[in-house]
Amino acid sequence: MTAAPEVLAELQGLHARVPHLTGAMVASTDGLVIAHLVTGMEPDGVAALTAAALGVGARLTDAVGHGGFRELLVSGEHGYVATYAAGPSCVLTLLATADANVGRLNLEARRAGARIAPLTGGPADRRERAPVPPPPPSRSPLPSRPGHRPGNTNDDNGASS
Repeated sequence: MTAAPEVLAELQGLHARVPHLTGAMVASTDGLVIAHLVTGMEPDGVAALTAAALGVGARLTDAVGHGGFRELLVSGEHGYVATYAAGPSCVLTLLATADANVGRLNLEARRAGARIAPLTGGPADRRERAPVPPPPPSRSPLPSRPGHRPGNTNDDNGASS
């Protein structure tokens, strides 16, 4: 699936460009490590958790009609875990300290994800993917009556229906 040395070189470049970055990983969407720069933790476990978070994030964006997954940021007491789409079959996960500039982290990660995607067999630009079908039309709300609050089962004079 991948040219791991080129992906690893991209991760090394990210590490050099982003202050407070403590780890970086590219994994397949099914949780297999492609390349990583992480120490002090098990990369396979982080990749598996990243795949699980990706699944939840993708379901959430779909459920609310916001299209395909792009990124997920988790903020903990001691830092950030950020996951970005890197083509249709890979994710880029970055670990950073609490002192990290999240804007810079996002900017560099989005650019890196676009460079990593073709290295792992995906399109370089998200716009090259097949269009996402629109969500099903939502039910139109019921017309409101003066003094009526949605969810209120009482009629206007306070008597129960």
